[in-house]
Amino acid sequence: MKVSKLMFFVFFIFTFQTFSQVYSDKIVGKKNEEIIDSLKIEKYPYALPIWGEKVAQKGYKLPYSAGVSVNYFWQESEIVINDLEVGFNNGPKYNLDEIVRFDKSTVEAGALTIRPDIWLLPFLNIYGIFGKANTGTKINAGIYVPDADNNWSQIVSFGTKASFEATTFGLGMTPTIGIGGGWFALDMNMAWTDISSLDKPAFSYVFGPRLGKTFKLRNPERNITGWVGGFRVHISGDTNGNLPLSDLFDLSTAQEKVDSGFEKIAENQTKVDNWWEGLTPAEQKKPGNVAKHNTANRALESAGNILASLDGALSTAESSSIQYSLQKRPKDMWNFIVGSQFQYNKHLMFRAECGFLGSRTQVLGSLQYRFGL
Repeated sequence: MKVSKLMFFVFFIFTFQTFSQVYSDKIVGKKNEEIIDSLKIEKYPYALPIWGEKVAQKGYKLPYSAGVSVNYFWQESEIVINDLEVGFNNGPKYNLDEIVRFDKSTVEAGALTIRPDIWLLPFLNIYGIFGKANTGTKINAGIYVPDADNNWSQIVSFGTKASFEATTFGLGMTPTIGIGGGWFALDMNMAWTDISSLDKPAFSYVFGPRLGKTFKLRNPERNITGWVGGFRVHISGDTNGNLPLSDLFDLSTAQEKVDSGFEKIAENQTKVDNWWEGLTPAEQKKPGNVAKHNTANRALESAGNILASLDGALSTAESSSIQYSLQKRPKDMWNFIVGSQFQYNKHLMFRAECGFLGSRTQVLGSLQYRFGL
């Protein structure tokens, strides 16, 4: 079975974490008294952030109030899929959650994003996200049915890798505070990802706490910053869509697999019927036997229905379509983050970040330019 755009839904796990490591830093220490005194009498030259002059005069060193960054983001994640319903040619949908089992499903994504931002308040940065992505998904799964002994066997297997393009728009904010070069930030953003196979854009929410330290270099405008933190992803679980049948199946082998599936269903149904009929009336009333019998019949019926619908759709394969809905989520919502930034001067910064642990790995590279506004 060849799966193509149906697997677009794994793109939910691709999100744009574009935290910018600049912050309002409280200058402290006797060796910095000259800088502190100069800030108290300095007239702040920009309109943003709001209350910028008052905060600067209290001893805070503010970054330039506006910036633009270009980011490249790569990520590979495992996903979990539930409540899968499938129908053909706008006919009835069948819930396949009981009979479809997914092995290891992953999504790999690479994206280029642009992130404009402003410091609205001295301790609050807000930003937008605009991105284009190329993604690939890998999935291994199969349709399983039980026999009389409640042993589940696979009647149809499929594995695929699909690629597609997507565009993303998002909004975010970062409350942050710094004292003596140490800082703490809570980055949050919402993103909507538009893919042609989706009925509506997919929604995701990212939360990323970070704790870091900035180290000064000989040049007063240059520094190196390091940080650690977390990366948490939440996505809207509902996904609905409509695809041509030819995008889902390899039509040259689909009929053969359907026929083989019918044979295995009939074989297992015979085993279940023979087992049930071989029980005494008293044994047929036992709750365990009743549950096993009902589960087997339900699963075999569900597998038979979906294969029958597919068999009918294959007769007009070129014009047939498949409708689907499902719930999806990342296998692990959290992973660990480490990162570093080199500030060449107050205008230009280079940043790198890596995420790992759990079932998600990610890498981010960024170039940022800042200016007063």
